[in-house]
Amino acid sequence: MTVSILIFLPVVAAVIVALLKNGIAKHAALFFSVAELVIAGLFLSKFIPDATTQFAIDVPWIPKFGIYFSAGIDGISMVMVLLTTLLVPLIVLSTYQHKYNNEGAFYGLILFMQAGLLVVFTALDGFLFYVGWEAALIPIYFICALWGGENRIRITIKFFIYTFAGSLFMLVGIIYLYLQSPGKTYDIHEFYRIGLDAKHQSLVFWAFFLAFAIKMPLFPFHTWQPDTYTEAPTAGTMLLSGIMLKMGIYGVIRWLIPNAPLGFVHWQALVMILAVIGIIYASLIAFNQKDGKRLVAYSSIAHVGLIAAGIFAWTEVGVQGAMIQMLNHGINVVGMFFIWDIISRRLNTRDISQLGGIAKVAPKFSIAFLIIVLGTVGLPLTNGFVGEFLLLNGVFEYSAYHYFNIALAAVAGLTIIFGAVYMLRMYKNVMQGETNELTATFTDISGSEKLTLCIICMLIIAIGIYPHPILHISEAAVNNLIQTIKIKQY
Repeated sequence: MTVSILIFLPVVAAVIVALLKNGIAKHAALFFSVAELVIAGLFLSKFIPDATTQFAIDVPWIPKFGIYFSAGIDGISMVMVLLTTLLVPLIVLSTYQHKYNNEGAFYGLILFMQAGLLVVFTALDGFLFYVGWEAALIPIYFICALWGGENRIRITIKFFIYTFAGSLFMLVGIIYLYLQSPGKTYDIHEFYRIGLDAKHQSLVFWAFFLAFAIKMPLFPFHTWQPDTYTEAPTAGTMLLSGIMLKMGIYGVIRWLIPNAPLGFVHWQALVMILAVIGIIYASLIAFNQKDGKRLVAYSSIAHVGLIAAGIFAWTEVGVQGAMIQMLNHGINVVGMFFIWDIISRRLNTRDISQLGGIAKVAPKFSIAFLIIVLGTVGLPLTNGFVGEFLLLNGVFEYSAYHYFNIALAAVAGLTIIFGAVYMLRMYKNVMQGETNELTATFTDISGSEKLTLCIICMLIIAIGIYPHPILHISEAAVNNLIQTIKIKQY
């Protein structure tokens, strides 16, 4: 059993679903996405949580140019595979109350995007990694452009230009590493062994960093994100925020730092500063948002800033925090966008000032909303607390060796306070108080809505209470990667 099963099943499923008529396509998409989750579960059951790469496939693709279809799963990849295969069926299920023109194409694009994401998270060949990177971008472009909001074309073109430009820089970096490799190969392990000097590693660092920083997005490369998240259909927003931005975070861990360790050391402090600026900047803007979906978009930028800071601290606890927080953030942000999708669909508005008192008429919805908010702000015994605690621990470990950065670490910690303020204030304004003419008609959740929110809430609580299984999956691979690179930061 190799990882090729995980990669190619969504491709086949996408073709089948695209040919189905409306009404059947969404059920088929849910079936195939659940089947993919089951297969991922089988891989997990056979996975040995050590530092080795397992379920590998390595066959010639374009051998004349040193290109192989080489993919496999280690502990870092396994967490990302679980993230992708877990969220896609939840995203499909969350769309059951929507009617889309040409449903077959819509759900087929979701499944094709899943295949591209899984290629990114398992690729061991630089060319294959780039193909997966672009393959994941194309479907979300069409999802946003065809089923998005009123300004979808302008916003989607901006999103495409940003991400495609970043991808070209990464392609240049990959080709440069290929030319420098002794065996003229794109193999990731050969890339790791290339001994470039600090100057050339800095060039490689920026070639990869621009692509990954745009995708996350990291300040100041974030300007495409709020508009795209707002104009995209909710399923597209969930794919972008829940899974696709993790491509950039994963790329930093797997492709940037190991391939340019000296460049990383040189620019580490700058990226830490950018990450912390992003936390404060996005949080302050979130305070003033009246559109609930846009507020969640800026909240996501702040959370990603903390994840980036934890990674660039490059400590074991920081990177482990990033691994589990990628999973947690995906669960929580999908839940938050689904909450606002329900409100928007029922009341035809996302304006927080027009809402209030919904808890009085929809108690089940209010409980689910509260659990997701508490997970997002990192309340102890929720999943968000585990990731944020480890990330902040990693940032403070970095600061312990750089005393002038202690203030930077303290400012990064403000993300918890800021997040609690604007998220709890949002919940109060939307759910508490008296109902008005608009919110009095709000109906409680049922059917697929209730099932989706129940699964999300259970995951938030379960991971918060017992995070060890997730951390154990990636622990050995993370420790091995950090030790292998042997970066002398201090």
